[in-house]
Amino acid sequence: MSEPALSPEVAPKYARLRGIVRGAGGMVVGYSGGVDSSLLLKVATMELKERAVGVIGVSPSLAPEELAEARETARAMGARYREVDAHELEVEDYARNPVNRCYWCKGEILGKLLAVAEEEGLPVVADGYNSEDAGDHRPGQQAARERGVASPLAEAGFTKADIRELARALGVPSWDKPARPCLASRIAYGVRITRDLLERVGEAERKVRAAVPRAREVRVRHLADGSARVEVEPAAVDQATAARELIVRELAALGYEKVEVDPKGYRRGALLERP
Repeated sequence: MSEPALSPEVAPKYARLRGIVRGAGGMVVGYSGGVDSSLLLKVATMELKERAVGVIGVSPSLAPEELAEARETARAMGARYREVDAHELEVEDYARNPVNRCYWCKGEILGKLLAVAEEEGLPVVADGYNSEDAGDHRPGQQAARERGVASPLAEAGFTKADIRELARALGVPSWDKPARPCLASRIAYGVRITRDLLERVGEAERKVRAAVPRAREVRVRHLADGSARVEVEPAAVDQATAARELIVRELAALGYEKVEVDPKGYRRGALLERP
């Protein structure tokens, strides 16, 4: 593959990233199909060939369409990938849904990734954490650091914009895919997480996407009182508002007696906002 055309800011970071990955000698990438982990898996595959593998944690918190897209993206990149069953719902500290829920989820999944690394004789387990993630609420990252997980994108200085630029240049299919965290991130802290609730939230979001086809960012927040708050990106709020009756009817069929279409639109970390 010829060298991609990159901006002066991203080109040296790409060189650093390649060196970091090559130096690993072998790598298991915690892979979700999102742009960050997809880019890392792409570069790892380019540099390490069969000594790189992406590992997808399959659980009720991963929407079926997200799993299908992750599989297709890996195949399109020519990357090896494996699937492991994650059992975070069996971890009580996860299921009770505290503010640091992600710590317990990440610990469960990383245990599976470390087992794959040992089985395949690969010395490094890595994630798609980048240099801008440090400012977010990310208790899962504590679990990663405690287990010695590497973050090559952050180490090379990649920002979110850098990642999308390089992913596009390298032909990563998900280069412009919106971030889609796990379904548990939609459930208000303190509300117990169950398989049924995760499936309900996932179906609610599919209904909203069908009703608001312009929306790229869709969240259905399951609030503490059992109501649903629908968020789409600001540019699609008008369309969501116009489709409110349809959205309310569709979500009522799933058991949501009260549905709000948030006029402020989607924003990260909304469940941490004070009412």
